[in-house]
Amino acid sequence: MSQTLLVTGGAGFVGSALVKSLLTEFPGAAVVSLDNYFTGSPENHVHDPRVTYLEGSTADLAKIWADRGLPAPELVFHLGEYSRIVQSFEDHDLTWDFNLLGTKEVVKFAAGKGAKLIYAGSSSKFGNDGDDENLNPYAWTKAKNIEYIKNYSNWYGLDYAITYFYNVYGPGQIGNGKYATVIGIFERQYLAGEPLTVVSPGTQTRDFTHIDDIVRGIVLVARGGAGDGYLLGTGREWQLADVAKMFGAEIRMIPALPGERVRGQADLTKAGSLGWHPQTQLDDYIAKFVAAHPR
Repeated sequence: MSQTLLVTGGAGFVGSALVKSLLTEFPGAAVVSLDNYFTGSPENHVHDPRVTYLEGSTADLAKIWADRGLPAPELVFHLGEYSRIVQSFEDHDLTWDFNLLGTKEVVKFAAGKGAKLIYAGSSSKFGNDGDDENLNPYAWTKAKNIEYIKNYSNWYGLDYAITYFYNVYGPGQIGNGKYATVIGIFERQYLAGEPLTVVSPGTQTRDFTHIDDIVRGIVLVARGGAGDGYLLGTGREWQLADVAKMFGAEIRMIPALPGERVRGQADLTKAGSLGWHPQTQLDDYIAKFVAAHPR
């Protein structure tokens, strides 16, 4: 029996990699992407007849789905939210609309269709005894969505599993503009022969996770996960200054940014119970990148 799988944000960095994986992991399935193309791009489309790309807001998901006459999905992978910390101060209204209004409709849609919801939570809610979720508009909205999903499940019935991404990097990451990722920025600056800009003080840590490991974790959670707590990271902290030094390039410190966490490290216990373990380490990845692009 054929399946229909929905990926919100399917034209984005993680979403497009997930779409590719789903085509392999669920060979009989049709995959539908809904993306507003805020950071997603048509360049990320997977050219396969089993994939349908829809442009629109998650707040309008039910109407868009009905207008297209699509069958009910069995799985809903919700990645299509606003996902930057520092920029969320400036983009407060977008953060609210994408992450609260949009997600409310995705949750209602999944429950109404009897689908299992796989939600991409944010690791920004962890640390500092939970106070980190209040550091910035992005982290706060993501934390509120976790509460909402759990409550909705108790109120109305919803099959769900919640994953948490730790600083995803790898092929397809954004390297330009204000929504660029840390490793994406470092790679772009390295290739351009520029100093690598490290946000002060440089001692803040992050747990960097390769895109292939993230996608493999999402699929495992979709198949066997239930409830909250699937942290997808490596369990290792890297100081940002040390990460920049791995490229062997000049480093330039820049002023501290608002709302940033001091530390980041994943607890892999629950994800590991599903057989998930990271296979790529950041230092190995950067060493291969530098070797392939000698200066």
